[in-house]
Amino acid sequence: MIAAPDRTPLTRDFFDRPVLEVAPDLLGRLLVRATPDGPIELRLTEVEAYDGPNDPGSHAYRGRTARNAVMFGPPGHVYVYFTYGMWHCMNLVCGPVGRPSGVLLRAGEVTAGAELARERRLSARNDRELAKGPARLATALDVDRSLDGADACGPEGSPVTLLTGTPVPPDQVSSGPRTGVSGDGGVHPWRFWIANDPTVSPYRAHAPRRRST
Repeated sequence: MIAAPDRTPLTRDFFDRPVLEVAPDLLGRLLVRATPDGPIELRLTEVEAYDGPNDPGSHAYRGRTARNAVMFGPPGHVYVYFTYGMWHCMNLVCGPVGRPSGVLLRAGEVTAGAELARERRLSARNDRELAKGPARLATALDVDRSLDGADACGPEGSPVTLLTGTPVPPDQVSSGPRTGVSGDGGVHPWRFWIANDPTVSPYRAHAPRRRST
């Protein structure tokens, strides 16, 4: 059976490009998460680019560690990190092997399997909020560190697959500063989103965390 054009899996070549090309090109693509309870599909509506050694905001800015090793390639793999002691965030590795760059998946519209996402996102007031923000997206898709290193370009049955979907025309793509990034990395307009889409998360500037006394 020949897959419909929008159901064609993205190849590794798609991800083997500079991160600032890949990031906006992910908007409108479909992410399929295979869970034990059934698949959940998400149309990507907001992402952020992180450019490794050229980017103080990147986890890989200071080099390779056990935590960020997946970012060094190959492209097309999933990088998952745990933050603030409570949330997971999901990224897609891109660029050539050895150059650690990735795209944080910030928000999306659940297009299939919403009943499964709702079970994990009980606090969502409506379906537009199921994956509205990177931690919410990961929670809705049942993403944790066990997916770190998963191949999104792998064979059928992989836990994460990216499909062609419907790419967004450039005139419908907005860009601006990344959310919550401080210092020199905070000035880059490397957050990309579909203009006027209700699932896009609100922008928040970096707020320093206060240490308890």
